This record gives sequence, structure tokens and C-alpha cells, in this order.
Amino acid sequence: MFRFLSVLLLALLLSRPGSAQNTVLNATLDGYEYPFPVKYLPLKLEGQALRMAYMDVPATTKANGRTVVLLHGKNFFGAYWRETIKALTGAGFRVVVPDQVGFGKSDKPDLHYSFHQLARNTKHLLDTLGVPKAVVVGHSMGGMLATRFALLYPEATEKLVLENPIGLEDYRVGVPFQTIDQAEATERRSTEASIRKYHATYYPNGYPQAHDEWLLPLAAQTKSPDFPKVARANALTFDMIYQQPVAYEFSRVQAPTLLIIGQADRTVVGKKLIKNPKVLAAMGQYPALGRRTAAQIKGAKLVELDKVGHIPHLEAFAKFREALLAFVK
Repeated sequence: MFRFLSVLLLALLLSRPGSAQNTVLNATLDGYEYPFPVKYLPLKLEGQALRMAYMDVPATTKANGRTVVLLHGKNFFGAYWRETIKALTGAGFRVVVPDQVGFGKSDKPDLHYSFHQLARNTKHLLDTLGVPKAVVVGHSMGGMLATRFALLYPEATEKLVLENPIGLEDYRVGVPFQTIDQAEATERRSTEASIRKYHATYYPNGYPQAHDEWLLPLAAQTKSPDFPKVARANALTFDMIYQQPVAYEFSRVQAPTLLIIGQADRTVVGKKLIKNPKVLAAMGQYPALGRRTAAQIKGAKLVELDKVGHIPHLEAFAKFREALLAFVK
């Protein structure tokens, strides 16, 4: 009973605007409840014993024997897929939602992060769960990872869905380089206000108060004594995105692919580092990037969502669900 009341109190605190000032969550979000049970996969990377958190949610209607893997973005964790999980399990799918190492409830080690390694971790998770083939859905950074997964493991990728993925362009072309130490120093200065300001850019039609549900846990981590560990992982994964483009490899994707692109998205990783206005204006043009990428992937289907920003599955869920279910069914 005491644990239930504690969790309830934490949920109430995190649901109130500005409450992260008084709430502390550690590097692995201990005490923060996900919408479905969380399990852990043991890993050993670079000599470190680690845990990778994940949700494995069964179908809530007659199971169709198929599995969907949902891959989160950089500034998120698996729980923000909640409504998508419900839609898919309600359509008969088993849904596996990992928190990648360095994110969410997974450990935040100081190691070399690569999309190849994250893809391998994800494949190991699926092998452990007895899933030989899955529909792979990736949002934002998860889209880069989903693409890498599909390239590394075509036999395990039934279909590929990319929702406003980053990495449709090579950020090294227009974004000035910064060292990991510089990126880490910036991350260490993160506050609820700075996180809120950045997350607001995801919503061209105005920041919805409901998004606080996914923002406040991140803000609560900035108050933790082990936030430096989170900041270090954030810097290392920023460098991973910057240094490891997938933009040149879309033509090699073999899986049937759907791109869902919010047309008002202008996300550029490292945008604040760009000082040249002409360079800045030329980057993050998702309408053109989406069409170019769809043309590069043989047989790809493109769904363009007008007046929608970076997170269709939160901002325009009904349209996102319709496009997703039509494709995966």
C-alpha cells in the first residue's frame, strides 16, 4: 500500500506544471512508473555490466502473431509511445519498446555509442524474446536507429516505419563541430526552463500542456546528484548522431518502408551551433527531405501531415495511427 501511495504521489507531482522543481529522479528514472511493466536485459559492453530496460506488451485482442518494435527519439524514453502501444496491441500486435542504453530506465554508461551497437543490442533483445522478425518503427533519433537496424538485419525487418526521423541530411555539412566535452558542458547546464524551450520547438502550433508528461521526468533528472552521468550520455549520443549519418544509405534499404512526415517540422540537430543564416535556412526542411528520402527507398510510401511538427504520434495521433495501422496491417 505504501509503495502504491508513493507512486501515486510521484505521478501527481509529475503531472503538475512546474513540479519538476520539487521532484528528483535519478539517471534511470527509478520510481517513475511506465504505462506497462518494465523488464531488463543484461548486457556487457566494453567490459561494463549494464541493463537495458524494455516493455514487452502482448496483444489485447486476438493475436496476429506479429511484433512491432518502437524506437524512441533522443530527448525521450519508451513511455511516450503509450497511445501507439495501445493502438497496436488493440490491433493484435505484440509490441516491444526498448529504452536504448543511455536513455530512459536503461543504464547511462560512459562508452562509445554507435547506431551499430544500439541496433545489435535491439537485435539481441528480440532474439532473447524469441522474435525472429518485426515491424520496426522509429521516431526522430529512433528513425536513424531503425534505418541502421534494417540495413544490418534485413532478414529481421518485416517492415520499416520512419516518423519524422532525424538524419535525413548530413549535419556535418552545415553544423559546426563541437567536442564531446563542449557538448557535455552544455548538457550539464540543462534546466526545466531550457528543456521546455527546446521541446516547444517540436510543436509549430503551440506547446500542448499534455506534453509536460514527457518533459517533467527529464527535468526532474537535472536535480539528481547523478545528473552528470545523464549529461555525459546525452553528449555522447549527440556526437553519435553527428558523426554517424545514415543519409547516404537509404537506397540500400530493402524492407517495405513508410515515411510519416510532419510538414511543419524544422528540426536540425545542433541548430544552435549554426551561425550562418543561409545555412540554417537550408537545413531541416522536412517536406523536401521527406520526398527526397522516399525517392531513395525503392517502393517507399510517403504520408505527409500538413501543419504537424516533429512528433506526429503525440501532436496528431489520429492521423498517425491511421497511417501506421494501414501500413502494418
